Amino acid sequence: MLTFVILAVLLVFIVLGLPIAVALGLTAVGFYVFQGDTRILAMLPQRMFSATTGFTLLAIPFFILAGNLMNTGGITERIFRFADACVGHIRGGLGQVNVLASLLFSGMSGAAVADAAGLGQVELKAMADKGYDPDFSAAITAASSTIGPVFPPSIPFVLYSSLTGVSVAKLFLAGVVPGLLMALALMVAVWVMARLHAMPRYDHIQWRGIWEGFRESFLSLLTPVIIIYGIFSGYFTPTEAGVVASAYALFLSMVVYREIRPSELPGILWETLRHTIRVMFVIAAAGFFGWLLVHQHVPNKLVASMLGFSDNPAIILAIVVAVLLVLGMFLEGIAVIVLTVPLFMPVVAQVGVDPVQFGVIMIMCSMVGLLTPPVGMVLFAVSSISNLTVGRLSRALTPYLIGLCVVLLMVVAIPAVSTWLPYLMLGEN
Repeated sequence: MLTFVILAVLLVFIVLGLPIAVALGLTAVGFYVFQGDTRILAMLPQRMFSATTGFTLLAIPFFILAGNLMNTGGITERIFRFADACVGHIRGGLGQVNVLASLLFSGMSGAAVADAAGLGQVELKAMADKGYDPDFSAAITAASSTIGPVFPPSIPFVLYSSLTGVSVAKLFLAGVVPGLLMALALMVAVWVMARLHAMPRYDHIQWRGIWEGFRESFLSLLTPVIIIYGIFSGYFTPTEAGVVASAYALFLSMVVYREIRPSELPGILWETLRHTIRVMFVIAAAGFFGWLLVHQHVPNKLVASMLGFSDNPAIILAIVVAVLLVLGMFLEGIAVIVLTVPLFMPVVAQVGVDPVQFGVIMIMCSMVGLLTPPVGMVLFAVSSISNLTVGRLSRALTPYLIGLCVVLLMVVAIPAVSTWLPYLMLGEN
């Protein structure tokens, strides 16, 4: 009953049109005031602060800065001019480029929110310049950003490994095939939507334009190469990659292309600060609301109520996926992993589910949760930078969520999708 009341109050606030951060905060504060436990409110600043101080979140402002520098310094135009020349003859071509860019840039942070906040600005501006529908552009930008934490390297996989002892190398390899399938599913969805809505296209391939675009954008195209090589070679961490991306974008914009003057930097930094504050405010409020759920044992109650129906692995996995998807609607992905791994691992191990497969299932469920209201972090990040309401963006995301869920079902139903490559490369041990 208590769980229902908390969630019902939150939904009422959202339906009334309150900003999601305010709705989350008011629900948590109102609950403790109603309970008469006002001492807990003294922890409000601490919980909101701690929610925004994770090392991974440091990447967000730097990737937002990199996106602003790319937009202002001519890097975006060069990259997408080349991409448009390559695939502009395909209807909805920049939607396909959006997916490929997220796949290529997946090694930049290993965090979907950071990819959405940083690379998303580049993608959205380029698609707006080409006349793409803002709902389509924002939806595919949000959906494609979820590839990053599944395709290696991945911060959620590292966390899962620390909780379960499963090899990080195996988990990284396990994410390769599902990550590629996610990209393929999104590309198919883009193709279908492009056909239905007659999106922009060229009449034929422009070979001269491809060469000129490549020549002009060569240094810009090196950005993901530098980032991915630096991470895999150990020169910097995925989070530090945001700093490297910003520094390289600044160098290209001011020294090579000379499209940004020193006098423009304060405006770029201010815009970066504004976007960062919007995203961080939602994360902070979600941190306090998530703490309320934990304090009232809501996740535990949800888990307990859906377990014990059967010892059939398929049914157990179906229940687990359902619980993870529901929790993902209200909690950030990392919180879901930390809360549920200790609860679910003994259950799935008992019914014979491979822990590597289960790791991929958990991270993919978390990624779907990032796109679902009321607390989908990627949803809010893209909503902020695209100036679309969360409700409007959620509706536009429907075909892409269907594609991602199909891939998730494949991983659940066919263990080899996630386990074939790691056991082929590293063996059973």
